[in-house]
Amino acid sequence: MAKKESRTVIISLGGSLVVPEDVDTIFVRDFKKLVENKIKKDNIRFILIVGGGKLARNYIMAADKVGEITNEDKDWIGIHATRMNAHFIRTVFHKNAYKKIITNEEKIEECLGSDAPVVIASGWRPGNSTDFIAVNLAKQLGIKNVINLSNISYVYDKDPGKYFTAQKIKNISWHDFREMFNQDWIPGLNTPFDPIAAQMAEEENFQVVIMNGKNLENLNKYLDGKEFEGTVIG
Repeated sequence: MAKKESRTVIISLGGSLVVPEDVDTIFVRDFKKLVENKIKKDNIRFILIVGGGKLARNYIMAADKVGEITNEDKDWIGIHATRMNAHFIRTVFHKNAYKKIITNEEKIEECLGSDAPVVIASGWRPGNSTDFIAVNLAKQLGIKNVINLSNISYVYDKDPGKYFTAQKIKNISWHDFREMFNQDWIPGLNTPFDPIAAQMAEEENFQVVIMNGKNLENLNKYLDGKEFEGTVIG
């Protein structure tokens, strides 16, 4: 049987999946198994951009309680949280992952120039999130689709935690999506997709899929081109 043509998949992996409170070893184990299976079976290369999640938000909130700090300092706290999570994920994938993490623009060519089937990235600099980095890497690689894995299954028209009438959205334009949320970046911001990343994705005519990373069977369906649960933006 002929080997399938190689393709690259970019995933913005929410830190809330990796470290919701403590490290979720069950999720990480199952996610690793899925990725390694798709590498072997479907010849997929994965670029994983790992978020800071609860770890980042806990540190940022703690710093606020201790004393007044700048947004830039808050961003750096979040960035280092993403790097901790990214190092953990790289270690988990050590047999398949490139030995270094993309922590800034200068490391892109080196890391992506390797033949490693898994490449890991973390936060880069203040002013944006790992969602932005996922879109940035997609742009540089000429890839038009980004998967955003978090702890939500859909984008809703209003907060489902507050409004029982909230309706899930299966498809939405970038214009309408951006109208729903604050368009400024705030350190520790918790939205379905970073507003700065959303702006770039709209400019580049990218498609972003929001889905619940806990449902790995659903992710597998998407990767196989089958019907899946989630919100398609763009």
